[in-house]
Amino acid sequence: MVYPHISTSADLLKSTVRLDELFPFLVEQGTQAAAIVNTKLYGILPFWEACSRAGIHGVVGLSVFIEYEEQSYPVVLYAKTNEGYSNLLKISSALATRDKSAIPEQWLRAYKNGLICVIPNKREWTAADSAPIFHYIKTVFGADSFGSVERPGGESSSEEAEFLTFCSEVSVPVIATQESRYVKEQDAFAFEVASAIGQGLKLNDPQRERPAHTKAYVPAAGELREWFSDRPEWLAEAARMLHSCKVTISMNRQLLPVFPLKNSIDKAAFIAELCEKGLAERIPDYSKAYKDRLDYELSVIGKMGYIDYFLIVSDFMKFARDNGILTGPGRGSSASSLVAFSLRITDVDPLEHGLLFERFLNPERVTLPDIDIDFADYRRHEVVEYVARKYGEARTAQIITFGTLSAKAVARDTARVFGFEPEELEAISKLIPNRIGTTLKSALKESPRLNDWIIEKEERKTWFKTAIKLEGLPRHASTHAAGVILSPSPLVDHVPIEKGNEGIFITQWPMQELEAIGLLKMDFLGLRNLTILEQIRRLVQLDRRENIDYRKILLTDQDTFSSLAAGDTTGVFQLESDGMRRALKEIQPTAFEDIVAVNALFRPGPMEFIPLYAKRKHKQEKVTYAHPVLEPILKETHGVIVYQEQIMQIAAAMAGFSYGEADLLRRAVSKKKREILDEERLHFVRGALAKGFPEAAATEVYNLIVRFADYGFPKSHAVAYSVISYQLAYMKTHYAVYFYAALLSTNAGNAEKTQQLLHEIKEKKIPVLPPSVQKSHSTFSVEGGQIRMGLSSVKGVPATAVKALLAERKEAPFTSLFNIAERISAIHFTRKAFEPLIKAGALDGLDLDRGVLLASLDSAVKHAELVKPDEEPGLFDDMGSSFMKPKYAQASPIPESLKLEFEKEVLGFYLSTHPIEREKKTREKAYADLNSLKNRRDKEPVTVLAMVEDVKRIRTKKGDAMAFVSMQDETGLASLTLFPAEYAKYSSLLEPHAVLEVQGNIENRNQKIAIICKSILS
Repeated sequence: MVYPHISTSADLLKSTVRLDELFPFLVEQGTQAAAIVNTKLYGILPFWEACSRAGIHGVVGLSVFIEYEEQSYPVVLYAKTNEGYSNLLKISSALATRDKSAIPEQWLRAYKNGLICVIPNKREWTAADSAPIFHYIKTVFGADSFGSVERPGGESSSEEAEFLTFCSEVSVPVIATQESRYVKEQDAFAFEVASAIGQGLKLNDPQRERPAHTKAYVPAAGELREWFSDRPEWLAEAARMLHSCKVTISMNRQLLPVFPLKNSIDKAAFIAELCEKGLAERIPDYSKAYKDRLDYELSVIGKMGYIDYFLIVSDFMKFARDNGILTGPGRGSSASSLVAFSLRITDVDPLEHGLLFERFLNPERVTLPDIDIDFADYRRHEVVEYVARKYGEARTAQIITFGTLSAKAVARDTARVFGFEPEELEAISKLIPNRIGTTLKSALKESPRLNDWIIEKEERKTWFKTAIKLEGLPRHASTHAAGVILSPSPLVDHVPIEKGNEGIFITQWPMQELEAIGLLKMDFLGLRNLTILEQIRRLVQLDRRENIDYRKILLTDQDTFSSLAAGDTTGVFQLESDGMRRALKEIQPTAFEDIVAVNALFRPGPMEFIPLYAKRKHKQEKVTYAHPVLEPILKETHGVIVYQEQIMQIAAAMAGFSYGEADLLRRAVSKKKREILDEERLHFVRGALAKGFPEAAATEVYNLIVRFADYGFPKSHAVAYSVISYQLAYMKTHYAVYFYAALLSTNAGNAEKTQQLLHEIKEKKIPVLPPSVQKSHSTFSVEGGQIRMGLSSVKGVPATAVKALLAERKEAPFTSLFNIAERISAIHFTRKAFEPLIKAGALDGLDLDRGVLLASLDSAVKHAELVKPDEEPGLFDDMGSSFMKPKYAQASPIPESLKLEFEKEVLGFYLSTHPIEREKKTREKAYADLNSLKNRRDKEPVTVLAMVEDVKRIRTKKGDAMAFVSMQDETGLASLTLFPAEYAKYSSLLEPHAVLEVQGNIENRNQKIAIICKSILS
């Protein structure tokens, strides 16, 4: 029994065949051989490995079109030999990188070796006189040409006889096949829906490409034999053909990239020299301990064959440094390498922080090294482009990743295809949660409302059953956010590629499959916090002519620790959340190690040790150790096991393990498998007894290791990321104005975050100046110790207008509204661009009321159209406004309240003063700030003064009206709930912009805060 044509779900929405459903069925049918045939080489490896596990002979096929005399004909190409497999990789790559839909004749002749070409009995082959194209295939592929006949459901097509005549004329043998696109016959409708989703069309759309039949399932052995009972020789031919395909896909090789050096240069000596020079620059009088560690690391790296890898990373890091691209201090376990530190790949001294090299590269467990690098996010692409240029586009690629149909996505996509109304689509969005891990079945279990909604209509039942069948299928391909592959030879020798972004290829296989065949992935990550540090540095340089080198900031600044201990961490990487602020206030950091520990502990599970760490640090609880041998290891964390490295050090100190063995123990124990735990216990106790420790002590310490194995965090990662946290906290403490200006720029467009920052800035008495056409830059800047808003912060102003203003201002300051108009031209001086600028106060520097400026805007636009209609030199350029002096229009000043409304409209927040702030002063009563509500207890009574933003009125199941109100004050936003009794009393007050004094109780559930209304005063 063989299956020559199985299309799998990896072929995006062209099949619903899942491997976990397919293979048990194939085994049941006694399958000898099976071929995967997709339209790209997606999904090959998982299919290949599943065949291998099931004892089935796997074959790789590709469904393509070939060109012949300007017509396209469908064929299936099978890899018969390793050369054929290699040619399939090239064909699939060539089609996908050059946007070709069919294989030209010269390509086919170039890549034919080792391939079998099968002509299917499709209409294209019998629509006209096809004898010449049959001859063409026969001349190209010779004995490796076949015809294939399908009889879905046992039905022969009307073209079968004619097709067989053509095959017989050119002596092409025929195989029996079945193009399978779903596993069971009853899946035909779900497949049709998946296909419609892929086409982006509704089921009833006449443009939709419909399946040729509804029998494209995987037939049982008996069925297939019955369909071809008159032609058993075709089935035998299919088996012969598939068994003739003998391909091996090499796995677990090391396809490591090569650093370009002359052959005469000894790479081991070259890297050693680079390291010694780099280390001497970083630590001029380094001790013997450093020299020994460096020699040891270099010997391991050399034995494992990773010298080129380190040189490559070191080289692109040098490129980043030379081009002023800020890189992170390190990430993950690579921060524990002294070689990485010496080559300036990382900025963490592993000896100073007690980091173990074996946590990164274990000589007793050979794995690929994993050096992930963070770059300022807006410049990451420059480094990727450099790597592609240096090592060649053919050897560099980004990595594909497949988005799947999640519960909500599949429900909505299926509903769209069914033609559901917009309100039904909205109901689906509300009834199915967006939580990670939600499935349609779990959503149905937890929501009786969803169940009630589905059973209202028969069509909805069909919709839900179909959506369940499609849930989790791959839907679309995108680019992995960080991964880059470097290959020692052209990528198409190992993996199929396709067109990517930024002129860099993308692999057709995702990360796990690339690693399985031995290609090395490097992560180039864009980190927003590095961009913020970069911007702070630039602002300081611009304003104070001071160059800040973050690497030279000492990690011992007590003012920085004090601000962290006070929980002043808005905008500080990893330390911003309310929970983290509480932890910092509890621990009261006094050294960099405290920040590292809190970063490592602040996760579900280990979090329970934060109070213990704090009490022991503040001498409120005695530090105890299970055995004195643990004291030097756990002293820095007050007797609490926080890091994976501590587990390794304990195993080395107590049981005599090498660090390599200790790393294996750490990995093994974290798996929590009974037999492994018992095996390792014997190993540990035996080692401890040999070192003279009593068995009871050894057992107690081993139990401690088991308990903490899950909690342990890599110290290398915690140290590296804590450096970024510390640098941001340091800049916030000592360069607050620049810190906030950079933070405001990166949060542009997020009104809620901006408002929160502005409130904090106001509390710190840092003035914020409105945007100004005379003084603002594009983004936020610093001006004499004050923050100046950027012109780009104003909603609705085109970037081109901002650019024109800034370019023209370099020549000379602006003297009037009309002067701006005639200098930047009518292309940029439009009502659309300048009305928001006037409303924001950006033209206040002209010493005219905003009312006068708004009233004069139309005549200024006309002036621009007359004097300078475009950016070409104009008739009046030399005269300027000397002979034409338009007059400002008369207008009464804009009232303060309207001025504030205009600011809110064009900036997204109130800049001058918040109306609530003014109102609080006149009422002279104490109100709770909305941003403080998150720190209150559930059911706690509270009185607030806030402005209505938005009102959502709904009806309860009983039909009573109630409302959810979004409110804001000068500190932030909050939600107010009015149940039916309160809604009946106060609904007339719920108008947008209404200022309300609300008394109510806090509802604090799952981190969601609301006020339950009791009474309202307007």
